[in-house]
Amino acid sequence: MELDYDRLVALRKQSAAWRLLTANNAALMLSFLNKVFVEQGARSVAGVELVERLDDELFALNERLGHGTFPQSAKAYLDDWAAPGNGWLRKYYPPDSDEPHYDATAAVEKAISWIRSLEERSFVGTESRLNTIFDLLRQMTFGTETDPEARLAELARRRHEIDLEIERVEAGEVDVLDSAALRDRYQQVTDTAHGLLADFREVEANFRDLDRDLRSKIAAWDGAKGELLDEVLGSRESIAESDQGRTFQAFYDFLLAPSRQDELKTLLAEVEAMEAIDEPDPRMRRMPRDWLEAAERTQATVRQLSDQLRRFLDDQVRSEDRRVLELVRAIETQALALRDVPGVDLVAEIDAATPAIALPMERPLYTPLVKTPIDSTSIEAGDEEFAADALFEAVYVDPARLTAAVHDALGARTQVSLAETLREHPLEQGLAELVAYFALPDDGFATVFDDHRQEEITWIGEDDVQQVATVPVVTFARINPGIAWATDQKKEGR
Repeated sequence: MELDYDRLVALRKQSAAWRLLTANNAALMLSFLNKVFVEQGARSVAGVELVERLDDELFALNERLGHGTFPQSAKAYLDDWAAPGNGWLRKYYPPDSDEPHYDATAAVEKAISWIRSLEERSFVGTESRLNTIFDLLRQMTFGTETDPEARLAELARRRHEIDLEIERVEAGEVDVLDSAALRDRYQQVTDTAHGLLADFREVEANFRDLDRDLRSKIAAWDGAKGELLDEVLGSRESIAESDQGRTFQAFYDFLLAPSRQDELKTLLAEVEAMEAIDEPDPRMRRMPRDWLEAAERTQATVRQLSDQLRRFLDDQVRSEDRRVLELVRAIETQALALRDVPGVDLVAEIDAATPAIALPMERPLYTPLVKTPIDSTSIEAGDEEFAADALFEAVYVDPARLTAAVHDALGARTQVSLAETLREHPLEQGLAELVAYFALPDDGFATVFDDHRQEEITWIGEDDVQQVATVPVVTFARINPGIAWATDQKKEGR
């Protein structure tokens, strides 16, 4: 971006981050918002809680700097920061809540990032960033290379470097990073991680702008529903297919992989345990969780597009029904008025009072039935004399406990198998508890059966005897609603 005079003048008027830095209470805003929304990683704070925390901050500052330094109330400051003309806080009402909540905007992240860059640093690393530049340039040139010979030459060069490193290690020559190199790389890791978390607010703001435009368009729409549906889904697809949308989705899919999450946690723990990292950043320990929460909030904003469209279509259906009733009443009124007029024939005939309408798309797809073979050829008569006490001993399995066990095993993952769940939460009530896992009623996950594969589940029964059951492979998959409903509506032409 070219920083000429006119561009800077316009940017100073339009940029919320610039206005924040020049505000009278910039130091108060930056210190308080940084403590709540950046250092502590909060993405949404209730209004009552935020007012109370700011009130404590104002009391401490007035006691130290003198009464009257910050004369307004905490709520007045928050209302000023959230005013449309400022845009430093986002004030909104979550679903099913009448209490306002607050969240910092992308302008706050940008202002805090610039303030941090002004601080003097005792250590400034450059080697890791230079290596990153070389790696990125190699990825760009190699990723766009279409000549197979050039790709093979690059792969051969990498293999030669790996072979040389293997030979050095086998000979006992191991290159170890010194403390300066470790601090250099750790500094770059923390800067990149915090910058990535700050970018989520800007991505979420972009999706909210799309949602706001959609609401305005729906409120003023007077055309056909199909036209609006095509335009809305076209806008949604353009966002998803944009560079920002594809990058965000790739990051979200990468972060949701359980293996990547485990690897990231392990690497962070090992790095923080190194002696060279004498002061590890405490925010890095919860960074994977903050990434997931920020990404989920961004996805929730996208899901609001589908919900808004659903409500519009429902309202339109009710409006059309009311219009039909109004027309029927108007016809009845006119017929009654003309009933006694001579020479007017009001008789009309129809083939049927309730014509049957069948649409091909309403027919469900065929679902084959899975039949379990039962072999009853070798049934033998049982002994009449046996103890029937066990038949009257009822065993109750609490499904809520099993549901909680599945949620605990899922954690941040998208799916988990029954065997993995039982390894963390072994069976306590034997076969009855195992069968109860097959029919857990929960909206948070779906139970998927693979009849083509089987696995053995073992547990310790009565008298410390190991029991074995062969069952189909069962997987519990987290339900993540998106815009599937709106896509189906478009396919059906509604």
